[in-house]
Amino acid sequence: MVNMRPFTAFEQDNMKFLVNHNVKFTQVEITPTGLEKGILDSTAPMRAFFIEEGIHNYEEQLQGQEYKVVRDAVILTDTGQLQTRVSFYRPTTKKGDPRMWIYKLGSYTKGNDIHVLFYFEKKLYSINITHINIAACYNSSILTPIKEVLMEIYQRENTISEELLGKFRSVSGHWFESEVMADTGIGRTIETFLGINMNSDKTPDYKGIELKSHREKRSSNKNVLFTQTPDWDISALKSGREIVAKYGYLTEEGKKTYQNTVQCSPPNSQNLFLNVNQLNALLELQAQKSRVEDVAAWRLLKLHQRLNIKHHETFWIAVENTIHDNKEYFCYKQIEHTKNPNVGQFDVLLEQNLITVDLLLCRPSGNGDTYSFKIKKKGMPLLFPESVIYNI
Repeated sequence: MVNMRPFTAFEQDNMKFLVNHNVKFTQVEITPTGLEKGILDSTAPMRAFFIEEGIHNYEEQLQGQEYKVVRDAVILTDTGQLQTRVSFYRPTTKKGDPRMWIYKLGSYTKGNDIHVLFYFEKKLYSINITHINIAACYNSSILTPIKEVLMEIYQRENTISEELLGKFRSVSGHWFESEVMADTGIGRTIETFLGINMNSDKTPDYKGIELKSHREKRSSNKNVLFTQTPDWDISALKSGREIVAKYGYLTEEGKKTYQNTVQCSPPNSQNLFLNVNQLNALLELQAQKSRVEDVAAWRLLKLHQRLNIKHHETFWIAVENTIHDNKEYFCYKQIEHTKNPNVGQFDVLLEQNLITVDLLLCRPSGNGDTYSFKIKKKGMPLLFPESVIYNI
């Protein structure tokens, strides 16, 4: 769990402004102890952000001052900026808990102030959102450093989405042949069209924009958000194979498998269900037998991070398809453009069965185990409150 005081209305307005201007950021509270010692804990969301932005990976860092990593940083104020440095290190004590500090930050903050951190042009930027009115700086007739940086980020982000949309519009009405006759055929063909190499990376597809395609004729009322394996270190069972051994069923060929959807209520046909455990910040996979049995678990914080990273910006692509001579052909029809998911709604949508998990374990096809988080289409406006529809 991340220990941070509740945000004030002023701080929330600052963060909403950054979100609406395409700024990806993380937050840190400057505790009085941290301010006095010049040490900040790198929380799990901060570490995930540092990895995502290519700033620093603590998992690859050895303990001790001699392994400290120092990078360029900028402290932005309402009227100016300070060029400085930021250090990342793991002390030899306390199991090497990740630490960081922005030099000279103490002159620009008070105890319990909250700062946002974002990365731009290979520099880590910091803004004190407890005291600085970001919207006022941005809308000022004077070109402040905050205005200059945020305007450039906003324009660059829009340029990428416009570039991508232009690529799809350039082939309006064109029919493509799917590379393979499979569910993944359209997605693979789109990647080839855009020059994207196939990989299993968990980050977005096209310059920070995630691509999700679906066939209009398909009756599915769900969209795939992401896949995420349970955290086996905190799970009762330690692998998909163990889940299949205890709760699976036999196929017609006599092979044991498990392929079913789980939701919070009611339990499915194998009596498995999900439970949002807010007290321990877990999403639990459980079984309803003579008593409730623990099966596996995901840390909610990790799921929130996956959602933020995967769907910071997404093109949901609808295609029209047809089959001819055992080949599939398709053309682009519509794109829904979403940004900045409302992570606070994720747990609620799980509890309301609007987000479910498909377990595809020990499949006869030999494909690897998959834990697929899906959202019902009627839940999309709740998770992605701001979206734009483009007809191609």
